[in-house]
Amino acid sequence: MDENKIRVVRRLSGGGAVYHDMGNINYTFIADKEEELFDFSKFCMPVIHALKCIHVDAQLSGRNDMTIDNRKFSGNSQYTKENRIMHHGTIMYDCNLDIVANALSVSRDKFESKGHKSVRSRVTNVKEYVKDSLDTNEFYEILKSYLADEIWLNPYRLNQKDLDAIEQIKKEKYSTWEWNYGKSPKYEIEKRRRFEKCGEIQICMNVEKGYIQKLAFFGDFFSNSSSDVLAELLLGTPLKYDKIEEKLDKVNIDDYFHHLSKDEFVHLLLQ
Repeated sequence: MDENKIRVVRRLSGGGAVYHDMGNINYTFIADKEEELFDFSKFCMPVIHALKCIHVDAQLSGRNDMTIDNRKFSGNSQYTKENRIMHHGTIMYDCNLDIVANALSVSRDKFESKGHKSVRSRVTNVKEYVKDSLDTNEFYEILKSYLADEIWLNPYRLNQKDLDAIEQIKKEKYSTWEWNYGKSPKYEIEKRRRFEKCGEIQICMNVEKGYIQKLAFFGDFFSNSSSDVLAELLLGTPLKYDKIEEKLDKVNIDDYFHHLSKDEFVHLLLQ
């Protein structure tokens, strides 16, 4: 990544790492939160329908991917706050796939679960399937026009006040080392586990005399609430099944790790 001058930026939402260059298109939907969390189809299907307009047959695959011929071109993620949901995704239209493959490091268990030999063999550009010779900007205009019609989008152009506010929050938070790297301190215990419907969870933990002193969670799981809140709740708890279960009595683990049961979570801490 250093060789190709690729910057690392951490995002609020869950899911795995994604790659951006000028051949990649990013889209975001912001809507009222509904009862069904992490319903990716609601936001992905309009994109799939838009692709059909240019005779590209795409499918929703797995938890949060879109594929063409079983090759991924889009990853999607969500973040919820104050009864609002932000869904965002990528569309690799004309990316440098060799750089994509070199930039994205995939953990071994995810590698093996996919049954493929390389990232390069599992991803594709949409452009490979477009019959007309469309560059990235032309494709973007078609996509934008279709989505505006299908889901009745009203155009809004960012004014200078908006842009200044964006630049300010970027400077103060999102471009800082503390935000992008400072959340990953060293821990005495590090372990990773992968759950079929939930994703990979990495636990970083310090334990002193059997009590949890430091705790953090990382991974490509999705959550409705920040796992930092759950980690804070468990500080000072002894690593005993009954004590952890007691601390989690009124906690819905699914809020923090979608599709993970409380029993699975407790065993994850202990094993």
